[in-house]
Amino acid sequence: MKTVLSIENIHKSFSVGFIPQKKEILQGITFSVAEGEIFGYLGPNGAGKTTTLKCVLGLIFPDKGTIELFGRPHLDPRAKERLGFLPENPYFYDYLTAREFLEFYGQLFGIKRHEREARIAALLKLVGMEKAAGLQLRKFSRGMLQRIGLAQALINEPSLVLLDEPLGGLDPLGRKEIRDVIIHLREEGKTVFLSSHILQDIEMICDRVAIIVGGRIMSQGRLADLISERILFTEVTISGVEEKELAGLGESLTAQAGRTLLKVFEEDKVQDILELVQKRHGRIHSLIPRTQTLEDLFVDMVRPQ
Repeated sequence: MKTVLSIENIHKSFSVGFIPQKKEILQGITFSVAEGEIFGYLGPNGAGKTTTLKCVLGLIFPDKGTIELFGRPHLDPRAKERLGFLPENPYFYDYLTAREFLEFYGQLFGIKRHEREARIAALLKLVGMEKAAGLQLRKFSRGMLQRIGLAQALINEPSLVLLDEPLGGLDPLGRKEIRDVIIHLREEGKTVFLSSHILQDIEMICDRVAIIVGGRIMSQGRLADLISERILFTEVTISGVEEKELAGLGESLTAQAGRTLLKVFEEDKVQDILELVQKRHGRIHSLIPRTQTLEDLFVDMVRPQ
């Protein structure tokens, strides 16, 4: 599989403070993104995610290290014209309508009029903004702005789409809609680089991830390889058994409406609970084995040692 983006040993420092002091933001970042995948770039606020993207786009320049796009130096115009980008906090001219906004960006890319009109119609449909095509951007909600911004990032039919926190500030429905669009892009053969700190969304749609903490890559690879499938504990919800009879069998998390939720760490204790419920003619409402999640892995890496 072809490598679309290659980053090798990138370092980047800034001078900060009233009396300027050098602070190293990126400390030897190395990873690659393969063609046709959704690559998740995960890290807490201030970890260096946006700085990495700015280096890739050529908005700032790394102190040392190399970046390649499609096998070319990342500043090569032939490589950059194949990119689409949605920044974390995009600024749009308020008095343009959604259609005028996309028309403007289409002209910047030199797309011919008839082709431009067809692309705009298809993109408005893709992001669910057909009915708002004539509405000024100043009247858009946060979620609507994210969707029209994503359409802008796709106007040139890019091979690699760079998205910086595209799901931030959206409600659950808005996040699902953006996730669906990202998955659709993968199905079309496009590569998506998704920078985010929303663990659930990364876990749901990404093929591979890299975790950055304090300017360093702490872990990277396929989620299935990073996250252990070993059962950490089992959550059992039961009713019809008095809580005192469950002493020593598990950690009681909640007890309300006649139901008790237990967190059981020992596998043989699960069987003991099932036998006790059967003996007391109680009821088992749920039994859920919990394996390691991306959140567990992330918290372990971010938490101070």
